[in-house]
This record gives sequence, C-alpha cells and structure tokens, in this order.
Amino acid sequence: MTDEAGETRAEEPAEPVEPAEPAGPAGPVALGVVRTPTGHAGVDEHLARLADADHLAADGHVEVYEDVHRGLREALTALDAPPVPGPYENRS
Repeated sequence: MTDEAGETRAEEPAEPVEPAEPAGPAGPVALGVVRTPTGHAGVDEHLARLADADHLAADGHVEVYEDVHRGLREALTALDAPPVPGPYENRS
C-alpha cells in the first residue's frame, strides 16, 4: 500500500493478533473417575493403585494396568482355593 507521499508501507492488521491457544493440556490430567470401595481390602488396594496412572503419560499406563490386573487375578484365584484347615480341625 502507498501513502500520500508515494512511499510503500505495510498494511496494519485490522484487529490485534492474539496468541493461539495451546492444543491441549501440557501434561497428564486425571480423569476424575470415582473408585467405589468394594469392601475387600486386597481388591481395594489394587484399585487404588489405578490412581498412579493419573499422573503418568499414556506410555506409562501399561505397567500400572498390568500390575493391577495381576493383583486382581490373584485375589480372584484365592477365592477359588479351598479353605486351609485350622490346626485343631483335624482331631479325631
């Protein structure tokens, strides 16, 4: 664009340019999933471990999920095991 003196000058933007907003959060964000206690202490401990994944990047979730899965499977397997007799239950 040229001015009255014939000099070329740059066009001024009509509105001020604001910086673009970031595409997403800067780091991991907790999902806020509510974990309801089951009443079984061992199971509740494993489910509480899931909160560790809230603060990890996605590639760190696998280790936490596998650990929780292993613990929950062990808790379920223990439910199928026959009860161990007490020391005085085998008396004749």
